[in-house]
Amino acid sequence: MTKQTNDGAAREIRLAGGCFWGMEALFRRIPGVLDVTTGYANGRTEHPRYEELSETGHAETVEVRYDPAQISLTALLCFFFRVIDPTAYHRQGGDVGTQYRTGIYYRDEEDMPVIQKALIREQKKYKRRIVTEVEPLRGFCPAEDYHQRYLEKNPGGYCHIDMGLMAPVHGEWKPGTGQTPDRDTLKQTLPASSYAVTQENGTEPPFQNAYWDNDEPGIYVDIVTGEPLFVTTDQFESGCGWPSFTHPIRSAKIIEKPDASHGMLRTEVRSASGDAHLGHVFTDGPAETGGLRYCINSAALRFVPCAEMVREGYAAYLHEVR
Repeated sequence: MTKQTNDGAAREIRLAGGCFWGMEALFRRIPGVLDVTTGYANGRTEHPRYEELSETGHAETVEVRYDPAQISLTALLCFFFRVIDPTAYHRQGGDVGTQYRTGIYYRDEEDMPVIQKALIREQKKYKRRIVTEVEPLRGFCPAEDYHQRYLEKNPGGYCHIDMGLMAPVHGEWKPGTGQTPDRDTLKQTLPASSYAVTQENGTEPPFQNAYWDNDEPGIYVDIVTGEPLFVTTDQFESGCGWPSFTHPIRSAKIIEKPDASHGMLRTEVRSASGDAHLGHVFTDGPAETGGLRYCINSAALRFVPCAEMVREGYAAYLHEVR
């Protein structure tokens, strides 16, 4: 049965990532995806058959229909790039041929800025040039019935990607489930820099911390309790040398309190669930987003990349990553 959105505002994207059996199975498991169809895209004929693909120029493709209120195109592309080699030409896994090339085929021009940003971000990870093609959709033909939900019908069938990406390791994170260990335990389990920041109100050096220039999409959680705090969508380069955000995640529990230490009057930011020192908030942020700058220590955070958010229990926040 095809899932439905609350308001009917579903969107679609077509993705070619090698053998479509595994791609279909993967995207069906992603929260916010409503339906997936295997098929053939951007070839030279209207109704190709599987046996003809090496001659017709079509790519094995999945048509992904999704609810943007639950997952963004940015997040979907994170999963896509996580399971392909975008530098491999006409090949993925053990499959070779033009039908196994990688591609992103769009129908809406408004998707292009998101796609281009994802390509630029991915290219930084490789020395070789990315060859994933990006083209307007030139026709999509559903594959034969036996290809639909192939791995559901054939659990031992061939799959060139790691489905472990979708295996939850912690279950869904829920407010109040994070437990705050005592300070002795934290001193033994946290990195020294994280203990100094979160428990002793320390400050790490600017430009010498993990996330000050991070551009990988994902979510930042309290390193003490795992509570979701910030998302990369709201991160911006402020020039201060620490991760800067326009605001916390809407549902985040943040405590703000006056701080008169070091001869300055500032507003301290702490996590509510772990009572961990995070950093400070200032009023010199971007005016168009409210003028605030949450200046946060990397050592107080744990970063969860977008493609790991389902496994880590943060699937409910996939729509925040844009």
